[in-house]
Amino acid sequence: MSTTTPTPVLSIAPVVLATPDRAVDLRLRISAPITGNELPVILLSHGQGPSNHLSSLNGYAPLVDFWAAHGFVVIQPTHLSSRTLNLAAGDPEAPLYQRSRAEDMIRILDRLDEIEDAVPHLRGRLDRGKVAVAGHSMGGHTASLLLGARYTDDDGEEVDLAEPRISAGVLLAAPGRGGDAVTGFVAENYSFFLSTDFSTMTTPALVVAGDKDSSTHLTVRGPEWHTDPYFLSPGRKTLLTLFDAEHGLGGISGYDVAETTDENLERVAAVQRLTVAYLRSALYPGDGAWQAACDELASAPDPLGRVELRLPE
Repeated sequence: MSTTTPTPVLSIAPVVLATPDRAVDLRLRISAPITGNELPVILLSHGQGPSNHLSSLNGYAPLVDFWAAHGFVVIQPTHLSSRTLNLAAGDPEAPLYQRSRAEDMIRILDRLDEIEDAVPHLRGRLDRGKVAVAGHSMGGHTASLLLGARYTDDDGEEVDLAEPRISAGVLLAAPGRGGDAVTGFVAENYSFFLSTDFSTMTTPALVVAGDKDSSTHLTVRGPEWHTDPYFLSPGRKTLLTLFDAEHGLGGISGYDVAETTDENLERVAAVQRLTVAYLRSALYPGDGAWQAACDELASAPDPLGRVELRLPE
């Protein structure tokens, strides 16, 4: 894989997995470079913004296109929380379907054979031993669960959805801890956030946070809330703080998205390059892409952000 020479990309959607035990069948977008074998996989969980189609398999093209062009197979589900599904109220997990979202990703890994059958161009080209998960906003919460974070549901059960087949993660503007860190709106409407616990999130991860991402409807702590997955989890963790970035991190959820409050092409490009470099080095020990990307970031005349690393104790 190269972070400098992109490869043309093939993107196919919808790939539909029959899922009788789910409200609707699981619909996916699969994006992959047209050449190459032993390709690592990124499972991407969408956020939950006001636009209809960004919160579905149709969102996050700036990241998906770049990741696939640089050697990854990107699999995007449409979670049950998506506005595109317009599901009727009444499900105990509605409206965010916090558990179902993570279960979607586990289903994908369980059914990679079916996905390859549905996309013959992929057959035999996946490296199933190199799987990462990424997510933005609510998708970051989904990714954190798969990396080992937990929460307690309304029945008092601690929910453990850690997925051992996932070797690394990227949390983009992800929610932080619960308790007194969240607003009354969150406590009343999304009670599962109250019990978010990162103390069991041991899988290596890159946490990406904007230093202007206040998220005042979610937290009373300001931008630092989005760094909690870095500071409150054990194991090897990396924090990328983007200067002047708000919740859209420059516009990662789509091209020319009206709801992006901090549109910045250089910032998006930095997220593209740094996430690819991080995942290359995380999935391929000894690969120097991440160190090179960090050196480039730090040496820039006007750096777009800073990187911190915490090693296991």
